[in-house]
Amino acid sequence: MKSYTIAVLTCLCIFPMNAQILFEDKAVELGINITGNASTQLGGVSFYDYDNDGWDDLTFASKENFPVRFFKNNSGTFVEETFNITIANHSKQVLWVDYDNDGDNDLFVTRFDDSNKLYNNDGNFNFTDVSGIAGLPSTTLYSFGASFGDYDNDGDLDLFLCNKDDAKIIPNQLYRNNGNGTFTNVSSFAGISPVGHLSFCSSFFDYNNDGFLDIYISNDRFANTNILYKNNGNGTFTDVSLASGAGVAANAMSTTIDDYNYDGFLDIYVTNTTEGNHLLKNNGDGTFTDEATSTGTIFNSIGWGANFLDADNDTDLDLYVCSMINDPASGLLTTGFYQCDTGYNYTSPTMAGFANDAYTSFSNALGDINNDGYQDFVVINLAPDNHSLWRNTGGTNNWLKIKLEGTMSNKAGIGAKIKATVNGESMYRYVLCGEAFLGQNSATEIFGLATATTINTVEIFWPSGLVDTYTDVSANQVLTVVEGSTLGINEENAEKFSVYPNPAKDYIFVNTTISESYTLTVFDSLGKQVFSQKSQGLQSKLDVSNLSSGIFFLEIRTEKSKTVQKVVIH
Repeated sequence: MKSYTIAVLTCLCIFPMNAQILFEDKAVELGINITGNASTQLGGVSFYDYDNDGWDDLTFASKENFPVRFFKNNSGTFVEETFNITIANHSKQVLWVDYDNDGDNDLFVTRFDDSNKLYNNDGNFNFTDVSGIAGLPSTTLYSFGASFGDYDNDGDLDLFLCNKDDAKIIPNQLYRNNGNGTFTNVSSFAGISPVGHLSFCSSFFDYNNDGFLDIYISNDRFANTNILYKNNGNGTFTDVSLASGAGVAANAMSTTIDDYNYDGFLDIYVTNTTEGNHLLKNNGDGTFTDEATSTGTIFNSIGWGANFLDADNDTDLDLYVCSMINDPASGLLTTGFYQCDTGYNYTSPTMAGFANDAYTSFSNALGDINNDGYQDFVVINLAPDNHSLWRNTGGTNNWLKIKLEGTMSNKAGIGAKIKATVNGESMYRYVLCGEAFLGQNSATEIFGLATATTINTVEIFWPSGLVDTYTDVSANQVLTVVEGSTLGINEENAEKFSVYPNPAKDYIFVNTTISESYTLTVFDSLGKQVFSQKSQGLQSKLDVSNLSSGIFFLEIRTEKSKTVQKVVIH
């Protein structure tokens, strides 16, 4: 069997340790001397390494008729650069996305007062407008947010558009990636509502861990409740907003997706006006419970963008929330920074650096300015204030950064779940494209490790169903994971196993031509072992009649090899 052990060190305890959190606004000093416009119609921001050089770059949506602006990260400082495109008019979201899986980042831009644009990157940052060729409409859709995810698990990234037409005539739209550079509008067939909902933004995520990406949408105004579409696994969706409890009524702006309590199920944070934000805890049974009040994250100001981040690398997720309020005398919060304490309750530290954060703020996005393993973030502010670039002063806690490269799945690993386990305690991260309010976070996921110097296991659950596992990973490094690199498969033996039927209902049969004994182990979608049995002979029979419907993984392990196959249970 191949060995993928990276380091063998003594593992220290991973109990969360509260450390000093301090952020400093370094925008001007680091080269970001740029303001928003003087109205609330601001766009979003991307904190994404668009040139794949290992440093997170910044891309700002335009203000009114100003163009989209690009700032390259040169080892911790930023320099504005231009390409052979000028993207004017009122852009809202800017997303770097490898829609054609060719290894370079293409650019997708939503525009509120003109048609949306898709630009193909030839690999040398020469861009071609392929919007029409790709099958995207040339009409104005009043688009705000966009998100990409592989809802049909074919390895290509599909597109969901949130259209905020005040007349509520133009609906949201789902475009299937055909794998040949074109998209098809499948909204009607997929079951997407045919009317407008004043939608700000959306996110693809798997709320029920069945292996298929669902869609969550934040809608403006209390009459337009938020929407959760459950992926049925056959190209269609069912609106489960009411049944799930996720269909909250709010002036909803953000769709912030993360597993804040590390139970293996993705939760949702929704910003709102003074009535209070919503922290929708995923109960793991298809329902959500609002825990904003009980956790101390209700905010009660006018919130826009929000992101979870481990600010002090103490293992748990803290939270930053943008506020539209810029006057402390109003009694409303001008910013929201929440530190996670014991029991996943949150408090606001007074010395975190945000005492003077009294800007009218909207979108934000996470990145790592100087590659020190501590998360920083950028915030879009209303003119005349400059945008903010909050650099984390860091600390002594350890960390691990993970960058994904798909092979069977999409190139960037969008939709993958990452599980890191230290001393028996598990942490989770999830890879999105289009998140929070008109934001795009870094492609590199960061785990804070407190004092631990070794991660016992790192598991990547890819959209394809493959699971890569690393053991004894040393801290304070960037781990680039290529899909399938750790399966440890002896190709000769792998070809001697066949698994059928798939999908299955009651029984799974494993046929083989080898004479040696082997072990069959079934794992659920979170990597938890369901059952295992030793086998020998030409055929083995697995009773799966007691398993719930969903995605499972069958590991077939001999003394010298193993192979893993995705199995669907009806």
